[in-house]
Amino acid sequence: MHSPRTTLSQQPQLGTTDTRRSRWFAPSVPTRSAFNCSSVGPAAVRDPAQAIANTRPSTQFILAPLTSKVVTVVIQSPYPDVEIPDLTIYDYLFGGIDPSDLLEPALVDTETGSVTTYRELIEQIDAIAGALAARGLEIGDVVGLLSPNNPAFASALHGALRAGGTVTTINALYTIEDITAQLRDAKPKFLFTAASLLPQAREAAAASGITETNVIVLDEATADAQGAPLSLRALLAEHRDAPEVSIDPATHIAVLPYSSGTTGRPKGVMLTHRNLVANLSQLQPVSDITSSDTLLAVLPFFHIYGLTVLLNAALHARATLVTMPRFDLAKALTAVASHQCTYLFIAPPIALALAKHPDVDDYDLSSVRTVFSGAAPLGKDLAQKVAKRLKCRVRQGYGMSELSPVSHAIPGHAYADDIDPSSVGLPLPNTENKLVDPATGAEIDQPAAGTSAPGELWVRGPNVMAGYLTNPAATAETIDAEGFLHTGDLASIDATGVVTIVDRLKELIKYKGYQVPPAELEALLLRHPKIADAAVIGVPDEDGEEVPKAFVVRHPNTELSEADVLNFVDTRVSPHKRVRQVEFIAAVPKSAAGKILRNELRSAPAPTAR
Repeated sequence: MHSPRTTLSQQPQLGTTDTRRSRWFAPSVPTRSAFNCSSVGPAAVRDPAQAIANTRPSTQFILAPLTSKVVTVVIQSPYPDVEIPDLTIYDYLFGGIDPSDLLEPALVDTETGSVTTYRELIEQIDAIAGALAARGLEIGDVVGLLSPNNPAFASALHGALRAGGTVTTINALYTIEDITAQLRDAKPKFLFTAASLLPQAREAAAASGITETNVIVLDEATADAQGAPLSLRALLAEHRDAPEVSIDPATHIAVLPYSSGTTGRPKGVMLTHRNLVANLSQLQPVSDITSSDTLLAVLPFFHIYGLTVLLNAALHARATLVTMPRFDLAKALTAVASHQCTYLFIAPPIALALAKHPDVDDYDLSSVRTVFSGAAPLGKDLAQKVAKRLKCRVRQGYGMSELSPVSHAIPGHAYADDIDPSSVGLPLPNTENKLVDPATGAEIDQPAAGTSAPGELWVRGPNVMAGYLTNPAATAETIDAEGFLHTGDLASIDATGVVTIVDRLKELIKYKGYQVPPAELEALLLRHPKIADAAVIGVPDEDGEEVPKAFVVRHPNTELSEADVLNFVDTRVSPHKRVRQVEFIAAVPKSAAGKILRNELRSAPAPTAR
C-alpha cells in the first residue's frame, strides 16, 4: 500500500526530487482510518452520508501550487489511501453479511421474473463450489464461463472462485473459433455456458480438450444427439458443502478476462483476488450506491467493467441487480420503469439511445438518479443531453482490464456535480499517475492553472494486473520496472486534478504533423440532429497524407449529404481537424462493451464512387 499523502509537516524539501509525492498537497485530508474498507457487509454502506463526509476530497483538495517547483511529476490521487483487506473476493463480498440482508433481493432475471435473494445466492455459490471440488477441481484450475447476463452467472462465477478456481470469462458474442482460441490458451477444466450457446460451447470444448461431462449448462437445455448436458440445477441438487481452501489473495489468480484484441491478439489478463478486492475498496469513496439502489445490469458481466463495477460492486453494497442478457432499448426501458431502477451503468451507445431515441419519452424513468458511463469516451454534449432528458446525474469513469478495471471516476456524490462530464474525473485512492509525452518521453507536470498538454497515461496501484498469461514479453512492454502500467491512452490533467482522456495513442490521426483525436470529432458529429451515430478513422488521401474520415449513420427518414457533414464540422474545428471524407453506413461496428471496432472500418471495402 502506498504511503499517505504529504502533509505540511511532511512536504519535501523544495527543489529536491521526490518520486512519491505530487507537487500538490492537502493538509486537511482525513486519515485513512476515517473510512475502513475492510468492512465486509452492509456496514460499509449503511450510513452513506457519514461515508461521504469522511472520504470525499475537500473542495480545496488541491489548495495551491507550491511557490517553488518540485521536480517530481508523479501525480497522487487527491483521496487518502483506503485500507485493502487481505481477503478473497468471496470473503470480501459475503464473509460478514448482516443477517438482515439475507432475505433481500440480490438478482432479478428480466427473462423469467425469478428473484434470487442474498441467502439463496450464497447457498448456490457454496453448493457449486462443493460440486466442482467433488468433480476434481483443484486450487488453481481454470473454469470457463460463457454466458450472457443472468443470475446464474453470478452463482457460477463465485462458486468457482469459492472452490479455489480461476475463472476465464468469455465473450458471449464470440464465434466458435474465438471461443476455441481462448479455451486453448486458458486451458480450463470445466466450462459453464447457457443453453442458447451450447452448440458452439460443445464444439469449442471438444476442440480444446474439455470433456463433455465437464460442460455445464446454467439454464435448462433439451437433450440432443449427445444427450442431456450436465446442468447447474443438478449441481445444486447435490447440496454439497463448500471445500476448505487456503490461498494467498495477493498471488492467487481469481479471474482471467481477455483483452479485446483491438490492437493485436487477445491476451489473458491475470487479476488476483487482491486486485479485485483492491478495486472495490478504491471505489468506495467515489461510489454512492447503497442497499436501497436497484441497478439495471445490461452491461455484460463477462467484461471486466460489468464484472467489477456492476456485479461485484452492487453485491458488496447489498443493492439489487436487474439482469438482461443483451441490450434491447424497449426491454431496457420497460425494465427500468417496472423495477424502478435507480442506477444505470452503460456504455456510450446506450447513452446515444437514451439521448436521441423518441421512444424514451414513452416510459416513466423518474426513478433513475444516476447514469454512469464507461468502456469508451462519452462526449460532453451527449452526457448533458442524457442528464437533461432523464433529469439525473451523468458520470463517467476510466479503466481497462489490466486495471481491474477502474483507475479514475467522477464521484457519484453531489460535490462532484461541477466536474466536466466528458472528463473521467479523479484518480482513485491508492493510485499514482504519470503523463508522458509519447514523442519525447518527457514527463508532464500538473499545471498550476488551466490544463496540461496531453501525454500517455501511466498508472500505478494495487489494482494493476499481475501480468498477461504466459506472455512475459507483453507484460514487460505494458508494466515498467517502477510498476507503472502504460495505458496507451492520451490524457490531460487540469489544475484541480481532473483527468480527461484525449484518445487512444494508436488511434490518433496524424494530419500534416498535427494530432487529430477521433473521439473529439465523433463527439462533435453526434451533436448534429440528423446523425444517429458516427466513427472517425485516419485514411490515406490521393497524396498518401493521413486524413480524418467520418463514417456516419443517418437518423431514419432524414436527408443528409456529405457536404452537410463537412460543413457542420468545418465551422466548429481548427483547420487541421476538419473531416476530409465521409461515408454513410447502416451501423457503426462496436464491441459488446461499446468500443468502436475501427479495424472493421479500415478493412471494409471502399464504397463505389458516386
